[in-house]
Amino acid sequence: MTITTTTMSIYSDILKKYWGYDSFRPLQEDIIRSVADLNRDTLGLLPTGGGKSIIFQVPALSKNGTCIVITPLIALMKDQVENLRRRNIKAVAVYSGMTQLEIQSAYDSCIYGDTKFLYMSPERLSTDMFIEKLKQMTVCILAIDEAHCISQWGYDFRPSYLKIATIREMLPNVPVLALTATATPEVADDIQDKLMFKEKNLFKKSFARKNLVYIVRKISDKNTYLLRILNSQPGSGIVYVRNRRRTKETAEFLQQSGISADFFHAGLTQEYKDYRQDLWKHDRLRIICSTNAFGMGIDKPDVRIVVHTDLPDSVEGYFQEAGRGGRDEKKAYAVLLYDEKDIAQLRRNFTMSFPEKEYIKRVYNALGSYYQIPIGGAKGRVFTFRLFDFANKYGFNQLQVLSALKILQRNGYIETTDEVFTPSKVKFTVGREDLYKFQVANAKFDYFIKILLRSHEGIFTNYTIVDEHKIAQSERCSVDVVYGYLNKLKQVNIIDYIPQKTSPYLIYCCERLEDKSLIIKPETYDLLKEKYEQRINAMIKYCLNDQVCRSKQLVSYFGETDGEDCGECDVCRSKRSKSLNSKDFDTAFDMIYKTLSPSPLRLEELTARLGLFDQDFIAEVVKKMIGEEIASVDKDSYITIINEI
Repeated sequence: MTITTTTMSIYSDILKKYWGYDSFRPLQEDIIRSVADLNRDTLGLLPTGGGKSIIFQVPALSKNGTCIVITPLIALMKDQVENLRRRNIKAVAVYSGMTQLEIQSAYDSCIYGDTKFLYMSPERLSTDMFIEKLKQMTVCILAIDEAHCISQWGYDFRPSYLKIATIREMLPNVPVLALTATATPEVADDIQDKLMFKEKNLFKKSFARKNLVYIVRKISDKNTYLLRILNSQPGSGIVYVRNRRRTKETAEFLQQSGISADFFHAGLTQEYKDYRQDLWKHDRLRIICSTNAFGMGIDKPDVRIVVHTDLPDSVEGYFQEAGRGGRDEKKAYAVLLYDEKDIAQLRRNFTMSFPEKEYIKRVYNALGSYYQIPIGGAKGRVFTFRLFDFANKYGFNQLQVLSALKILQRNGYIETTDEVFTPSKVKFTVGREDLYKFQVANAKFDYFIKILLRSHEGIFTNYTIVDEHKIAQSERCSVDVVYGYLNKLKQVNIIDYIPQKTSPYLIYCCERLEDKSLIIKPETYDLLKEKYEQRINAMIKYCLNDQVCRSKQLVSYFGETDGEDCGECDVCRSKRSKSLNSKDFDTAFDMIYKTLSPSPLRLEELTARLGLFDQDFIAEVVKKMIGEEIASVDKDSYITIINEI
């Protein structure tokens, strides 16, 4: 099929109208053509920052019907829904933890309204309500975000993604658009097989990020080196660490050193998360110190530096996190700091990630006792899950519980969600006429009802977010007064009011089994263990390999055999410095000597003053000067000339 200029202008017009962009990024347009004009099942493999959401949002807006978007990331799902609504595009989300009334309202808005996007978490796909409602929907595109989750060989396999195949059978003429940022060739093939592509159809953008400079340093005093990096490289940044405790410790160290920094992890309240995220996004906070909970779905283009002070457990995870730097395509740095203890810790984590099968069964049985579920019960039920309380009650190690839950999830017994913040929501359960009668008969509620009507558009047809504190502030009353009105209106069936909450959820995918019926399949334990060990070894190899360009190593991992040396990473710089001839060395030696003679300087300051040679080469020359007792380095890293030549 030939794509005419007129046809493509429809997509360009949509892009301009809703997003304000004049043109598409590379491959976006090609993928849109494939799924929208040729109606072909399509897999888009685009590294982090490649603009994946626009690829399904633009063609969906050109078609009749609803685009169903399946994603496991609830926080990202909610962000995208809000972003679309701000652009006056109707979108809803359905995920575990919502009430039945909320879920039904969301589905009905797709069937009877003109809601364009229905975001769904994968565990909702097999529910009876969704199956029945789907039969009544007009669906234009089935979009699968984080598509690597459908492959058991992927680093984040989720069995609930396999249910997409059943949905496909119900939508035989609807094209599938699968998108992911990280997939090896093996995983890319598996994605297309599991999603029942009619024919293989892969669009792949190179994993090479030419503006991103990868640096790996083996170093024990990470804080000192981190400070040196941040002082020498201006701009916004992210520092990734292993656990929640270290996020706070690292942020406090940077604050004490005069750098604007704060910490972020999944255990913070949503208010704190939003506040710190907003400060950072608007450059009122320079550095965020975080676990891997930070960054997903946050589109800040001008991040100049991403530092990992602990080893990630996979190249996929590292590539995705490092890729949050330099999305504006200007130069940025991805720095990985490690030492021998990090490698040992990674191997210990591997052991913890695969507890004995009997331990996994103990965790499963303890869950049944915790929720008081009889054998044969609980299929499809959703429970709030508090890890600390559960582990403490039954004497389990929290990390091993999480590992056991992941293996139970891979076997299809349960599903877990990330910690979810759900803001308060309100919807009127009566029509306008009955509401007016109620206001006339109950004057004390009239003013408060008018507040809800005035500031919450669409409150009769959809659940609308309500901020109790904001209402209290604007009306100069206590928040308890607001809570009181909302709860009383709910009691008399005028509104449905769902207070805010923050919690992860655990879903039983099938009925609770007795011990002898619980089978841990080899492919979800033994083969998975083997694959996980391979990923850890690949991460360690990346650190230790100082002979091959860092960028070349990364793109090779993802199947690109024709990668080129970047010329900028620590490996390329080292090679270049070694290849300099004696004349270059003598020139640099003289320049360094003259520059340091008036006053001592640190290496970064010296590099900045000279400008002609890179830091690695200058460091080699300084090392020679120290060896010949011409210069010395003090405890504060200042280089001083100590003998004349």
